[in-house]
Amino acid sequence: MTIVLGETGVDGLSRVVDVLRGWQDDRAPLQLHPGDLGWAWALGAERLAAAVRTWSVDGRIIAVGYLDGPDVLRLTTAPDLRQDGELARRLLADLDDPARGVLPAGKVGIEVPDGALLREVLLAAGWLPDEPWTPLRRDLAEPVRDCGLRIEVAGPRTAGVRTAVHRSAFGSPACTEEIWHVLAAGPVYADARCLIGYDDQGNAVAAATVWSAGPGRPGLLEPVGVHADHRGRGHGTAISVAAAAALRELGASSALVSTPTSNAAAVAAYRAAGYEPSSERLDLGRAA
Repeated sequence: MTIVLGETGVDGLSRVVDVLRGWQDDRAPLQLHPGDLGWAWALGAERLAAAVRTWSVDGRIIAVGYLDGPDVLRLTTAPDLRQDGELARRLLADLDDPARGVLPAGKVGIEVPDGALLREVLLAAGWLPDEPWTPLRRDLAEPVRDCGLRIEVAGPRTAGVRTAVHRSAFGSPACTEEIWHVLAAGPVYADARCLIGYDDQGNAVAAATVWSAGPGRPGLLEPVGVHADHRGRGHGTAISVAAAAALRELGASSALVSTPTSNAAAVAAYRAAGYEPSSERLDLGRAA
């Protein structure tokens, strides 16, 4: 088959999102989700398009990569081609050649779903296991219990509250109210909700954004955070329960989240919220 590497352009982003929706399945390992691109839309469609690469055959997209930062690529493939040797070898060639514009030269990392032949091909080519992540999943077949916080769906009038929690939780001053409006104007946000959790004193203590991939498909939590002044009180667990409830209302079959294994507090909070951990997944890295 003739595999074509390409850039999407702003006009092609919606098609890439639709392709990613179709690849989400509860039987599949955690992989690049349309919500990942939805959250990245906050930086603007032009910047997002510049960070996305596709591989196609006869016009069909068979692999999608998103450069999440300057040196980390998140990559997934069509489920029926996860074990295709020709595709895996072509991806390796493109990843290892900076002139092809997928990854820069030097030290870089890549996220690949477990079970993909590409993982074995990269390791055989000298890439090394890198940061471990813990994927977690909560089944949404049954109703979700009340989380214990008052939950509000963020909108234009409360965008400043939502972003203030995020800035505190992640030390991210760039997450401004204006950024939220860009995020909410993106087409992926039509299937998303930003949640704000308030304690009994009316303080905004936690927030989460959830992304549906469509009815009957797994949804994603990205991101989840607790205000720095209100940590250690179970709010991370509570907002994660609320996120599961919101995804169930959107028709999702399950709720997915992933966190670095080193963040033991986050893993514990998700587990307390009913999310079951899967096998640890290792990113892969290439030395400088």
